[in-house]
Amino acid sequence: MVDDDDDCERMTPSRRAVLGAAGALFAWSFVPRFAYAAAGARDPRFLLVVLRGALDGLSAVPPIGDPDYAALRDDIALTKDGTDAALPLDGFFYLHPAMPNLARLYASGQAAIVHAAATGYRERSHFDGQDVLESGQAGPGHTASGWLNRLLASLPAGERISRKGVLGVGVVPPLVVRGDAPILGWAPPRMARAGTDLIQRLEDLYGQRDPGLARALAQAKLTEEIAQRRGMGSEIKGGGGPDSTEGMRRIAEGAAALVGADDGPRIAALAFEGWDTHANEGGAKGRLAQLLGGLDGALAAFEQGLKPVWKDTVVMVVTEFGRTARVNGTVGTDHGTGTVAFLVGGAVKGGRMIVDWPGLKPEQLYEKRDLKPTTDIRAVAKGVVSDLFGLSGPVLAEKVFPGSGGIGPMAGLVG
Repeated sequence: MVDDDDDCERMTPSRRAVLGAAGALFAWSFVPRFAYAAAGARDPRFLLVVLRGALDGLSAVPPIGDPDYAALRDDIALTKDGTDAALPLDGFFYLHPAMPNLARLYASGQAAIVHAAATGYRERSHFDGQDVLESGQAGPGHTASGWLNRLLASLPAGERISRKGVLGVGVVPPLVVRGDAPILGWAPPRMARAGTDLIQRLEDLYGQRDPGLARALAQAKLTEEIAQRRGMGSEIKGGGGPDSTEGMRRIAEGAAALVGADDGPRIAALAFEGWDTHANEGGAKGRLAQLLGGLDGALAAFEQGLKPVWKDTVVMVVTEFGRTARVNGTVGTDHGTGTVAFLVGGAVKGGRMIVDWPGLKPEQLYEKRDLKPTTDIRAVAKGVVSDLFGLSGPVLAEKVFPGSGGIGPMAGLVG
């Protein structure tokens, strides 16, 4: 099926994208110090984690109670008994054994799982699927701004959260944070930072030749100051990329340190890669298990790094689409539709599955091959940010998620 997989390679960002998005070393918002929130008031944090490549929701959260599950999944089917058994959630749904930390958070009421979920996108291109997921639009190519940036821009002028900007983690901040509202950029150091002498020379050069780059460099220094105060020094190098266990943990630690800072941003987005499991996906062990273990470790890093504000925090984990219900000839799964989303944090009304289960019989599958989506990811996101930041339904439908007026916020996700 070559038409499904023509864009499976990672996208290489252009110079224009790097400059236009104020990349990882550039921050074009001013980050002043602010007073603490009033005693007893919520000081919300929201972190969006995008799993690039399309997560297999039927393996991450297997519906072992569905009588058609085991036959569809063949050699990668998980079981509720025996060695490497899946972790029980509600007797019908289970959790992949590589995610014990998420199972603990679920049991303690700090995690909820949305199953059979998807955006409104029904094709199978990674690039278009991620565009829809991050732009918040009904289809790809409608805008160069992301819904998190528009959310920030929709908050009252001068409001504390809006003035702190939105953090985009990575060499190029993801689309979901790009737009007119202030952006901060940060990436884990893979090599030593530039020395003071070089920075001073760049400041002098940009000051004479390029005012835009001069402003970007000046604001980047402010982000670096926050990072240094949080112990994220330039002497820390390496640690793997965003598709490795160590890389995911380090990215999560850095994002938590910045978002948890009193004078840091309250909203952030980051991405983990490598979820395109066309071949040798594995069941309880294997490639997907390693990725899920890395995500589980990242969630633990968020919890630890945001501990002082965890009660006001929501981490939302999403992916562009799911994977086929039936295993392919290379013991993997191809591009599909329905998948899962995770909501984690002290502010989550957790300990529950959120699902209108469509079933796995051939006639119940979407196009006879995929898990049929019954929940729109936009409704989930609307519900979370409405409760956290007090945005009204009309603002969410008209500005944050344009054209989604018929999709109301999902209620009761945040306590």
